[in-house]
Amino acid sequence: MRLMCRVLDVSPSGYYGWRSRPESARSVSNRQLLDDVRRIHAGHHRRYGAPRIHATLRAEGRSASRGRVERLMRRHGIRALAGRRFRPCTTDSRHDLPIAPNLLKQQFSATLPNTVWLADITYLPTGQGWLYLAAVLDLATRKIVGWSMRDHMRTELTSAALMMATQRQRPVAALICHSDRGSKSRPRPIESSLPT
Repeated sequence: MRLMCRVLDVSPSGYYGWRSRPESARSVSNRQLLDDVRRIHAGHHRRYGAPRIHATLRAEGRSASRGRVERLMRRHGIRALAGRRFRPCTTDSRHDLPIAPNLLKQQFSATLPNTVWLADITYLPTGQGWLYLAAVLDLATRKIVGWSMRDHMRTELTSAALMMATQRQRPVAALICHSDRGSKSRPRPIESSLPT
């Protein structure tokens, strides 16, 4: 005991006094608050962080500051699980469908308009869910010549963008339309050339 008191740099009477002292009101309150925090955290599948737990405690009639709730959670390793963000996949190159030859061969330059078009799909998060955008770009002018937006990635998304481009631009014969290997919903060829 004397060795322990010497290591802790306290007197034996101070140590025994500390051991026999009753638990403080703040410590009791923190323990009860921690039990409530753990209960609420577990009750919401560990998805609630300090702000929501604090709001729930206040709704239950408990008076504790948000900072106190945050400190207790931090001290005891309680944290909200972060939901995995969903990101749609617009390309799936692993398919056994026929693939058109690559006519562009990574030469992304064109001197005349309406000779090479590039096509692609992207997605945009909105309040109602994901919105998919298909666009057709003229490689020479860098102008979007056709586009289409839908809440799905079915064939009409890309065909509507290509239809808009052909109706607006009236392309010349032998136009090359370059796109990626395919979408998850319906793989399509890399490139095609309009008939002469």
